[in-house]
Amino acid sequence: MNTDIHRLLDEAFTAVEMTPDAQDLKEEIRANLVSRVAELEASGTAPTDAALQAVAELGDVHELLGEAGGAPAPASDSTLNGYTALALRNRVRPKPGFVVRVVVWSAMIVVGVTLGTLGATGVLPLVAGPLIALLGLASTGLGLLVGDSLAQETTTNHPMPHNRAGGYAAASFLMLYGLGFAGYVGLQALPVWCVVFAALGVIAAIILYAFLGATQTNRHKAWTRRAHAQMPPNRFEQEPETAARFGVYVAAIWILTFAVIAVLGFTVGWWWAPVAFLGGLGVMMLVLARMMFGPRKTQD
Repeated sequence: MNTDIHRLLDEAFTAVEMTPDAQDLKEEIRANLVSRVAELEASGTAPTDAALQAVAELGDVHELLGEAGGAPAPASDSTLNGYTALALRNRVRPKPGFVVRVVVWSAMIVVGVTLGTLGATGVLPLVAGPLIALLGLASTGLGLLVGDSLAQETTTNHPMPHNRAGGYAAASFLMLYGLGFAGYVGLQALPVWCVVFAALGVIAAIILYAFLGATQTNRHKAWTRRAHAQMPPNRFEQEPETAARFGVYVAAIWILTFAVIAVLGFTVGWWWAPVAFLGGLGVMMLVLARMMFGPRKTQD
């Protein structure tokens, strides 16, 4: 799907008050644009150029609203007050097919993780092969859930292109597969040398996440960007030195946390590792709350 259509259509309706009639017309125009762009792409026009040409052929949105008997008046400041009101006005409901798929993907995760954990702890008599298959089931479910969700249009975001959503799906698959192997090794359900697969999965996932995050372009809709621009800046935006100090604290907290995890794992057992992880996460959240909402230093 050519996602440029949705962005350009939102920009065309930027100054239009979204009454029910205007919203209906917008969805009708969207369907026509999708059809027109498909024709242009089939004739050899590049996707971006096809979207631009189709929107240019559309003409002035206000004239279309007038012809349709809608209210072309630009939105007043008073009607734009309130993020909630804007979200309700631009709300996009999830498609029924997507809801069904989410239930299926979630069930795959729950079944794979539950049975895999029971097998790894000895509750169920499972050997290595079925355990790895269950981990694959859960990882596939997570990857499909992430990729499918990102490819959907939401109230605030345009749908992500399928190739990029597939990249996030693959990264999520690798991350859960790597962590699952580490968990099996920690529970002694797999030999220690299998930690190599855990490391490969996690490292590959981090690299893929980093690449996708670094090359990610804006997905927010026009109304969301306008609403965010009107919001007051948070403390980190007002005080860069506070944000830098928080980054140093976070690095120190997690270095110490991973050191504690290693000590606990090699002394009293890897069962205690999650306790240290949750402790580190709790300390980080307390520090974040303190730095975001704590008292400000007064300047003399």
